[in-house]
Amino acid sequence: MTGVRTFEARSVDTVARAKRAARGPGGEPLRVSVCIPCRNEASTVGGLVGVIRSSLVDRVGLVDELVVVDDRSVDDTARLAREAGARVVHIEDVHDAHGIGRGKGNVLWASLVASRGDLVVWLDGDLTTFEPSWVAGLVAPLIDHDEIALVKAASERPDDEGGGGRTTELVARPLMSLYLPELTTLRQPLAGEYAVRRSVVETLPFVMGWGVEMALLIDIARTCGVGAIGQVDVGIRRHRHQPLTSLSVQAAEVMATVLGRVGAGRQAQTTFRRADGGLVELNLDERPPVAQVAGGTLAGGTLASGPGIEPGARPT
Repeated sequence: MTGVRTFEARSVDTVARAKRAARGPGGEPLRVSVCIPCRNEASTVGGLVGVIRSSLVDRVGLVDELVVVDDRSVDDTARLAREAGARVVHIEDVHDAHGIGRGKGNVLWASLVASRGDLVVWLDGDLTTFEPSWVAGLVAPLIDHDEIALVKAASERPDDEGGGGRTTELVARPLMSLYLPELTTLRQPLAGEYAVRRSVVETLPFVMGWGVEMALLIDIARTCGVGAIGQVDVGIRRHRHQPLTSLSVQAAEVMATVLGRVGAGRQAQTTFRRADGGLVELNLDERPPVAQVAGGTLAGGTLASGPGIEPGARPT
């Protein structure tokens, strides 16, 4: 295989049957975790968790563990997620064990520490459109093909919301075309909806900031080959829009991460300078591979050994 693979979506029931017949790395039943990083997502997280819980945990058992990592929310995100059926992990608990970090990549890393599934599905907490078939579509290639390590959602972004995504079309895609042409067939490289194989991603470092998605794509392509990356069409995706002033920092972090990994030119600056003279420190730090620092936690520490979600059981 020489390129990114595109897979057809499959029904939830079909994938649930395939998952029940599959086995994990040690021969035990395959486990699937859904992890949702959240900060101040009270308006959306309860509905999202509730749909996953009822459709994918209780009804078919496709999902074994449903975790929301609360990144210092000041609203009711944690309470609503817990009431809807998720196990909530507070980022401060991960920081107490592994040191303080910040950024989206830091929360994804924390969710890997706090979960146990052989396959991990990440979903953004601000989704306003979601279908259970998204999770089924993302994990199906990982269940069927041992060589697949990461599957991205190839969603349709409505034109009135920027089409493919503003940072994607103005930053990520041009950089991919210039330096990573083998990845250009990915429709949504920065999508927050994707599934990964734990045995692969726990061996990789995690960029703490907005560059985490591009870093994972590049690192997996280098370590496993581009053929280890797939995508699946999940339909229309909508989420809450960020203002351009926030996206400029996001874009700078994505750009610096890619250029750092492809070795293009001099060392990037770590400060973003606004036109009005304002300075923002870019988040380019990295967490070490989970397998190096969290083996004990994953094997049975308090973050990962709380009550999992079994079909029919509601977490406390």
